[in-house]
Amino acid sequence: MTIHKEGRTLLFWLLIIFAAINFGLHQVFGEGNETMLNVVLLVTIVFYLLVLQFFRNPAIPLPNDPDLVYAPADGKVVVIEQTEESEYLKEQRIQVSIFMSPINVHVNRSPITGLVKFFKYHPGKYLVAWHPKSSTENERTSLVIEHPSGIQLMVRQIAGAVARRIKWYIKEGDPVAQGYEFGFIKFGSRVDVFLPLDAEVLVAVDDVTKGGVTAIGRLKLP
Repeated sequence: MTIHKEGRTLLFWLLIIFAAINFGLHQVFGEGNETMLNVVLLVTIVFYLLVLQFFRNPAIPLPNDPDLVYAPADGKVVVIEQTEESEYLKEQRIQVSIFMSPINVHVNRSPITGLVKFFKYHPGKYLVAWHPKSSTENERTSLVIEHPSGIQLMVRQIAGAVARRIKWYIKEGDPVAQGYEFGFIKFGSRVDVFLPLDAEVLVAVDDVTKGGVTAIGRLKLP
């Protein structure tokens, strides 16, 4: 288990700030206020540990299953429905949406091996991540990966009401491996995957997923 690079600076400064707060309170109030000082110390420790666990980055063995589509994130399946993907694919797809709460690992991983054919960042609103319009109106990125068979898959990172910073580490033309880390979203968010209509869906609503470990679909390869 390591700490993700997106959290290292924040965690460093939080540690300095919390240490300064506790040291300053001890200097000002001194003896006779042990209960209050201990409460403040406990609160800052608990808060720091909550932020620390959010930025955890567990190692996983990279899968290598050409016909399987793996979850791009840890979380819970909140949507499985047929919808029109109108930005790039411009056809009917099966949308599988995974909601990441603040206690989930927020690393985003490639569901398949392939080539990045399209990538675009969209500024937008910060509706709650489970809102039906968050997929088209929130701050988001759209990533299309082309499988070696020619099948194209869209993955969309969506910021939520709390998550207001999306990070990505890929660009058009990059090769990506199944399970490869392509991005990160801070503090609660959602990821949509748009499967072909003939794909077999391997999860159900309310299922818990683990990024790069849980298979959410099976492609019908030519």
